[in-house]
Amino acid sequence: MDAYTKQHPSAPFARAEVGVFCQEPPRLGNPYLEDAFLQAYLKAHLPPKVFTEMSPDLERFGVCLKNEIDLLGRECELNPPRLQQFDAWGRRVDQIITCAAWKKMKEISAKEGLIAEAYERRYSSWSRVYQVAKLYLYGPSAGLFTCPLAMTDGAAKAIESLGIPRPVQEAYANLTSRDPRKFWTSGQWMTERKGGSDVANGTETVARELPDGSYTLHGLKWFTSATDSDISLTLARVMTAEGQVKQGSKGLSLFYLETRDKEGKLNGIQIQRLKEKLGTKQVPTAELFLDGARAHRISAEGRGVASIANMLTITRIHNVISAVASMRRMITMARDYATKREAFGKPLKEHPLHIQTLARMEVQVRGAFLLLMEISRLLGLEETNMATEQEQHILRLLTPVAKLYTGKQAIAVNSEGLECFGGQGYMEDTGLPAVLRDSQVLTIWEGTTNILSLDVLRSLIKSQGKVLDAFFSSAQAKLEAAFSRSELKPSVQTAQSALHKLGQFVQKAGSKGEAGMQLAARDFAYTLARIYGGVLLLEYASRPNASTTDVVAAQRWCHQELCPIDREDKVGSYNTEAPFLDLSLVYDGSPVLQGKL
Repeated sequence: MDAYTKQHPSAPFARAEVGVFCQEPPRLGNPYLEDAFLQAYLKAHLPPKVFTEMSPDLERFGVCLKNEIDLLGRECELNPPRLQQFDAWGRRVDQIITCAAWKKMKEISAKEGLIAEAYERRYSSWSRVYQVAKLYLYGPSAGLFTCPLAMTDGAAKAIESLGIPRPVQEAYANLTSRDPRKFWTSGQWMTERKGGSDVANGTETVARELPDGSYTLHGLKWFTSATDSDISLTLARVMTAEGQVKQGSKGLSLFYLETRDKEGKLNGIQIQRLKEKLGTKQVPTAELFLDGARAHRISAEGRGVASIANMLTITRIHNVISAVASMRRMITMARDYATKREAFGKPLKEHPLHIQTLARMEVQVRGAFLLLMEISRLLGLEETNMATEQEQHILRLLTPVAKLYTGKQAIAVNSEGLECFGGQGYMEDTGLPAVLRDSQVLTIWEGTTNILSLDVLRSLIKSQGKVLDAFFSSAQAKLEAAFSRSELKPSVQTAQSALHKLGQFVQKAGSKGEAGMQLAARDFAYTLARIYGGVLLLEYASRPNASTTDVVAAQRWCHQELCPIDREDKVGSYNTEAPFLDLSLVYDGSPVLQGKL
């Protein structure tokens, strides 16, 4: 003991006290019981008998999430996959090694019926809502095992929509099994060297037919998620006997392959490398070389894009689940932390500015949640042949809208959420930064914001405007029901005004031409999301037993700009000279296009 310590034995920073506990961390409770909005939604919408059966199971599942699954998810984050390309004797093995927790997640997914629930349809159209609610609770604790589940669900949907062809009957049974010994996961191999969503021009993989009617696939898949899956669906071009292939989307067919043969060896596949990503490090994502992979064509020749469309719909909905679930978890943790962390002499929850910030985040999550549950409800109706034509159109329109909008919301809300933890929100060992990193993929995977915005326009053109007619009709009907509650009237009028402005824009859109509409596509999609999110919140707040917070959430959502397309149109963002001005702004002073503008 030095002289100073002898003279001052209670010195606050004596060596023995350095590094002691300084802050109680946020704690995860039962995610179902802590999500009052989820419980209230299910109780309000599900038939009483269905809710009586579902709710106890979700509460039980919440206990599993708290006591077991969340810890496994953290282990997946800390022990990412690695690739062993050669064994000790120089043989090429291409073995993706994943941690025990990742394998346990597959077992849990089967036992909990996270895929099976949607296809057993024991609750008719409500089976999808049940599955989505369960995935929503599971996602933030799953260590990104939701990625293979998304593609597994998508593969099952695509196979089912094709009538479950003979080559994939066993696969379909395994994809939808509750037995961990039989349960399979699926990959989705579409992205090639040119990258992006333009598969019609970017797919180079070719398929050569064999005498028995099967095929061998040859090509490079640049980005394959969950590469350790049991099977995959992929696109390729059938090669004629003369070695010719048809280009464009009409040359693409859909193929099914098992990643390994009965001896456990890779099926004509070489794993070139695992991808180094910003986030989603838990998921084995690889670059693959297909060198004679045996496969079966399961679509009509040239109908690959149309046949895989159902898979894309499902994976986009899973994207929305992940976005909304991550925001909910961030707020739940920040809410708990606000009762424990003190600043300037009192807990964070007693600082009005801090609570105001959390409240603004909460409004965004509630709107996003209702968009998610609406498309889940509509999907359930469609799958049980109970959806009206209008409901089918709304589902087609809302799926890309919800995907693109909630992906952006997740980044903003989760970034704000990290601030709620101060410096600890930036520390890797808290696990919090991973939430933000993993959120970034949500705006990129299954179509970037701009690509999906153009997809929204395509849905209008393909349906000859019927999807937009359905949007206006559905929104107006919901608003009329909400008008009966006096405190909601101003917000209902705001939403109706936004609908009117949107209608005016659509009426004169023809004069802008295709280029003008493409320029407006992003703001158009945002407008649809904000209006319909507001409509759903207003409808929810108009229930007889709606709470004060339901009303406040609807009112505050409607305080934001609901029709950004009208504002941007008025300032000339879509005029004929706008693209040149945009180009000038971006490349002003840049040597890249110097002298060419």
